[in-house]
Amino acid sequence: MEILWVLMALVMLGFVLLQISRRRRGAVGLVEPGHPDAADPANYGFAREEELDIRMPGPDQDLLDVLDLVQRTQDYRGARQLLAGTEAEGELRWQRVQAFAGAASLELRQRPGGVGETPGGQWLRVWRAEAPKDAGGAAVHAEFLVQQAWRTATPGSDDFRIIMEEAKAACGEAALLAPGDPIPYIVELSVARGLGYTREEFEQLWLKILDRAPNHMGAHLAALQYWCEKWHGSRQLAYSFAEAAAARAPRGSLLAAMPLFAVFEHLPEVNLVSGFYQSEVVTKAVHGALHAVHSARPDDPMQAHVRHLLVFFLVRGERWAEAMNQLTVIDGHVGALPWTLSADPAAEFAVYRALAVAGYEANGGSPATLPH
Repeated sequence: MEILWVLMALVMLGFVLLQISRRRRGAVGLVEPGHPDAADPANYGFAREEELDIRMPGPDQDLLDVLDLVQRTQDYRGARQLLAGTEAEGELRWQRVQAFAGAASLELRQRPGGVGETPGGQWLRVWRAEAPKDAGGAAVHAEFLVQQAWRTATPGSDDFRIIMEEAKAACGEAALLAPGDPIPYIVELSVARGLGYTREEFEQLWLKILDRAPNHMGAHLAALQYWCEKWHGSRQLAYSFAEAAAARAPRGSLLAAMPLFAVFEHLPEVNLVSGFYQSEVVTKAVHGALHAVHSARPDDPMQAHVRHLLVFFLVRGERWAEAMNQLTVIDGHVGALPWTLSADPAAEFAVYRALAVAGYEANGGSPATLPH
């Protein structure tokens, strides 16, 4: 497996960063695997590719423990208790709702059920049946339906619309069970994108979220999708939404990183501009994101999302040392953009990590010079 990702890194070096080899100093040369000059991420204590956790962007041991218990015993009560003890307005609860819904959806995909066979994710069905008034279970069920729609049906098809309409109804039920909870409305943001809410309808939904959690980073990332060019907005509308969020971000808020996500969502499929990743628009967005992670609380659960995206842009921009600084914080978990867009998130992350190590060492860096 090590040889595989080293080879992938060498291919990326050859086709994506060829100009580096032309530099008089600090060139990243292509060498055979096993060569004494070959960069090895393991020297920095980074996890092996097969050890990378693709489920989450960063560590949440409580969630992992409960997920393991629920899936092993098919007893939902651990999940119910964990959500009940998690702050409703916080980012962590939203991530946990997504994780539980994703686990149930994946189980169902792996075990769709048949004659005499119990389908996967049965614990979520039991949860809703035995505790219909539980707000946590209602939110997880709504998010489960949203994920099912995106994973199993084609947007615009009848099947997709039927599941999304069911998800919309589930969001309404969850909102009635917990009027001050922003999560049912955050779940509905994906419904709004899938069903094509009008801008007036979307703005009304967004105001409900702002009333309950005005600085919720996860909500802003979900809303950004609606305003993107590929959905119901444009590049300018997405940039304006992201820049407005950054401008009103309170001190220590990761909302200052929103423009970087807007830039990422509108990257050209084929980049023919030399130095695009050193351009003013990208550099400004990267600096905003760097400032955000440096000023945010160390335990902010959204930090990992921003740092993962920073790795992508810093490697593309050949800012090797800064990329390595981010990797020392997030390595081990890859459940975040941009890696989750790949069919193999761990392999995609490993390629960029290998590029960062190679570029760092080509410019004089070593494990001894990297701050931890």
